[in-house]
Amino acid sequence: MENFIFGLHPINEAIKTGKEINKVLVKNNLSTSTAQELIAEIRRKGINIQYVPQEKLDKICKHKHQGIIAYISPIKYQNLEEIIIKTQNENKLPLILILDGITDVRNFGAIARTGECAGISAIVIPSSGSAKISEEAIKTSAGALYNIPICKMDNLVDTVLLLNQMDIEVVAITEKAERLIYELDLTIPCALILGSEDKGISNTLIKRADKKAKIPMYGKTSSLNVSVSAALVIYEAIRQRIN
Repeated sequence: MENFIFGLHPINEAIKTGKEINKVLVKNNLSTSTAQELIAEIRRKGINIQYVPQEKLDKICKHKHQGIIAYISPIKYQNLEEIIIKTQNENKLPLILILDGITDVRNFGAIARTGECAGISAIVIPSSGSAKISEEAIKTSAGALYNIPICKMDNLVDTVLLLNQMDIEVVAITEKAERLIYELDLTIPCALILGSEDKGISNTLIKRADKKAKIPMYGKTSSLNVSVSAALVIYEAIRQRIN
């Protein structure tokens, strides 16, 4: 079960204190002035809102919920810049994964499991248009999501610029590339961008990346599952760094 809080005041306080909220369920036609002010603040924060019947809220929460329930993220997101500095201070090479538009929680969990096993520095996700860190994602990750830094960023293009400023090379893993991942030098501080299976990486991000590379495909199937792609590129970097 996902963790949730309920009631106008508790949810308002959670937002004020910076709690990570995945989504908010609001009763249809909830129209008090206090509720409307809170809903406006939730929208300003970019939090997903769903309007539902009273019966659904009653089924989820047996207490007096005042027509509103908020689901809280089970993990605390971390600061990317701080993670990079910490990694460098430990004399380690940063290896970061950027996920652009990965919305399937099972793929997300599987990627996190691989990344944690490989000891990567962090996984970066956008604040909107990404899989939520739900109980299903945590289960699929075999608990890895509790142990790997996850950084939520408002704008992935700005994230690439930040990484460049910190001397981290950004590589877009895309079928549009000419070179193969095996031709890359991944022994330097780097960040690897992966996109969704249907849309891939956004064109803007591809243009911003320092390099592009692809995984070789010789069969008739057009693409790999994104969690498999992540495993291949992560462990190619690990292989190079071990050697």
